Amino acid sequence: MRSWSVLITDGLEESGQAILRAACEVEDRKGISAEELAQVIGKYDAIIVRSRTKVTAEVLAQATQLKVIGRAGVGVDNIDLAAASARQITVVNAPQSTTIAVAEHTIAMMIALARNLTQADSSMKNGQWLKSQLMGSELYGKTFGLIGVGNIGTQVALRAAAFGMTVLGYDPYLNDEQIRQRGAEPVTLNDLFAKSDYISVHVPLSPETRNMLDGQAFSAMKRGVRIICTARGGVIDETALLQAIESAQVAGAALDVFAVEPPGLTALVAHPRVIATPHIAAQTAEAQARAAVDIAEEILAALAGKPLRWKVV
Repeated sequence: MRSWSVLITDGLEESGQAILRAACEVEDRKGISAEELAQVIGKYDAIIVRSRTKVTAEVLAQATQLKVIGRAGVGVDNIDLAAASARQITVVNAPQSTTIAVAEHTIAMMIALARNLTQADSSMKNGQWLKSQLMGSELYGKTFGLIGVGNIGTQVALRAAAFGMTVLGYDPYLNDEQIRQRGAEPVTLNDLFAKSDYISVHVPLSPETRNMLDGQAFSAMKRGVRIICTARGGVIDETALLQAIESAQVAGAALDVFAVEPPGLTALVAHPRVIATPHIAAQTAEAQARAAVDIAEEILAALAGKPLRWKVV
């Protein structure tokens, strides 16, 4: 009997690769181009990607024996789910593996915004002592608005509450009691905009969420709000955000994700009231080890026709 063949395109921790090698032929082609992927995809039963690789309808048209696509992480916006479903290809992810890492990064970004940490560090490295110019603000007593109260949002809520913040939550897929159980007070999106000192976004990128934070949304927010996004690029209208920052409607923003990645040195990235990190919220050794094991086990379960924990389609 022929063993299954698995292609890894964006790297995978050894803990996950070892699980796969025990049952499959594994080929690690980290950094493979879109053109090369389309040429070779036809010989694999499974493919494991992260956010870089785009599994498009064109690629899937060449995937004659592909049975399962695994996303070693949460977001699946880089996979054409409709095309996969039409070809009866299962898509699975590892939604719990990076939860703590992303939640901690979100809180780190909030603290950095509140206390001007990036400006303080860069000024010190330039030989400056800007003590009086870098007045910060406390998190205690402030209102923290969560857009999306799923796995990550729940962990962020727990940590924000530990600072003595009032946590508000908006999530159209949860009822009020579910949101309360996850550590936030349920509110409408407009109320969240109006009341929050900090707003953190934790939603997937979809037609419904694309540019959900646009000029109209920023205008509805409390003046001086600070924005944090460790979710997906495209959820925020970056042009509108820049305008809101320049008008001081938004006091600052901390962004780990961008509509185009890498974004280059755009006016938004370069702005002194913007903290920008290169999509590293999930980049901890612990999170990547968990993601590797979770996705490897899910891929093997899908190939063997066993029940799945995290089937997307």
